[in-house]
Amino acid sequence: MLRIDTVSSAQNPKIKELLALQEKSRLRREKSLFVVEGRRETEHCLDNGFVPRTLFLCGEILAPDEMERLVKKAEALNHSCGIVQMPAFIYDKVAYRGGTEGVIAELETQEKKLSDLKLGEKPLIVVLEGVEKPGNLGAVLRSADAAGADAVIICDPLTDLWNPNLIRASIGAIFTTQVVAASSEEAIAFLKENKVRILTAQLQDSEWYYDTPMTDATAIVMGTEATGLTDAWREAADSHIKIPMLGQLDSLNVSVSAAILLYEAVRQRQTK
Repeated sequence: MLRIDTVSSAQNPKIKELLALQEKSRLRREKSLFVVEGRRETEHCLDNGFVPRTLFLCGEILAPDEMERLVKKAEALNHSCGIVQMPAFIYDKVAYRGGTEGVIAELETQEKKLSDLKLGEKPLIVVLEGVEKPGNLGAVLRSADAAGADAVIICDPLTDLWNPNLIRASIGAIFTTQVVAASSEEAIAFLKENKVRILTAQLQDSEWYYDTPMTDATAIVMGTEATGLTDAWREAADSHIKIPMLGQLDSLNVSVSAAILLYEAVRQRQTK
């Protein structure tokens, strides 16, 4: 039976640690813990095997049956998981946003390697190089989940994968999609070894994305809007692809580009 603690002050050490984990990437790395907020996101997290250390619950917001279900899922993954109940006035102080249904969880990080990826027969992989904005990363993860991509590889990441802003932007897709951080050199070697065709999104020396086959094992590689991809990816590519730009601007947000290219792959695979 899990032990249930009740806190009545925002100065409680458990609440202080929760806030520190939300705000400090260094502390998240040191403790191998991260924070997820919201019932839907927490359920995605638990359903995909992330081990909870503590659940923070607000009974004034979270329905009793939902609270019971979350506690049972947490107990199944960790018999010593802590359960902390708090009043709404404390929850409002520690929650990043309103309307998150009265649940915040501390969970153990999962650091996967390229060798841990489980790929299908003809995998569809997204590779992002140097994309640092949590909102963009989260949005790409949502598109990857929606399109059924096998994995997302983050190369030379400039952001913390367990950043609360990234988790919120992904709406839990970081838990439903295989996500790995690696160097560009490691990712290129992995894709070549697994005979995955590399398509780099770039303006130079490119063909239209819809004229490019994506039905076999495919990696769609994108960089930042400002600097694009490094030469390592351009030289490793099997094909360079581009999206028509019919206005005066020459680029789209990386998350929009990812959605367009992923769903082209889906279209081709469904009509083959």
